[in-house]
Amino acid sequence: MIALVPVRDGVLPAGAEEVVAECRGRVVLVGAGAASAAAGLAGLSTEVQVWETDGYRPAAWSAALAPAMAREPVVVLPASADGRDLAPRLAHRLGRPLLAGAIEVTAERVVITRWGGLAVEDIAAPDRLVATLQPGVRGFARAGAAEPTVVRLDLTTTADDHHVGDAVDAMVLEVLPPDPATMDLAEAPRILAGGAGLESAERFEQLAAAAEALGASLGATRVVTDRGWVGHERQIGTTGVVVDPRLYLAFGISGAVQHTSGLGQPDHIISVNTDPSCPMMQLADLAVVSDANAVLDELVARLVAAGAGARAAGA
Repeated sequence: MIALVPVRDGVLPAGAEEVVAECRGRVVLVGAGAASAAAGLAGLSTEVQVWETDGYRPAAWSAALAPAMAREPVVVLPASADGRDLAPRLAHRLGRPLLAGAIEVTAERVVITRWGGLAVEDIAAPDRLVATLQPGVRGFARAGAAEPTVVRLDLTTTADDHHVGDAVDAMVLEVLPPDPATMDLAEAPRILAGGAGLESAERFEQLAAAAEALGASLGATRVVTDRGWVGHERQIGTTGVVVDPRLYLAFGISGAVQHTSGLGQPDHIISVNTDPSCPMMQLADLAVVSDANAVLDELVARLVAAGAGARAAGA
């Protein structure tokens, strides 16, 4: 087994460490800054190969990588945005099945989630396959701090990088910063999330407005998405999206294990709840014992006032 991890500007995508751990430390990093990204795998990787190449061109990459990956029976990519894009192209090039959305991959079996996490399918692994591994599910443990030895791959793409046979790569005109309101929650650095302690759908409109003002993304618990107050793509937890933000603000979330298991390891957690003993309050760096609805009203009022002050100063 070998991990294949697409890199942008030297930054590892969500789930990269877990994929490397799943493949027992064997990994190929590809993209701009791939060599510098290898330092992030200290204590995890045993065999690191890097291919430094500018831009993101999955059609060209899959064509260049296919001969090297053909020697590997099992190729695993993180189910990040780029990983989900590259995996089917590579599987097609190699003539292999793609097992997407796996939560466990071995040479003998692959476990895949179905129907938004409502069911799990255990599949006997074919002789050769390509799989994507869901971030935040398997976890990883570092065995030390030693940086891995890096071996550079000498691969080339075709003369026309945007056309590889019948495959076409999109031509990048401009790269815009992500919109926190619509970006993949798994990649969001700041999240404001609400649970059953918020009393209505209108409260989540308030929470979304507060999140926008703070440059954060909106999240929710399963009970909220089941009520239809927020889309299921915003659901955080083992049956939703697994996240790992730098800042997590929880409004009225008690902290059921299905939710907290999907939190990763945020740098900072702030929890607002009337129950000081609930699990989310125990996890918090800052626990505010209060009604989440009242605190949200106050937060929105202060953000509106701050915005008005900023506009007045600009005028």
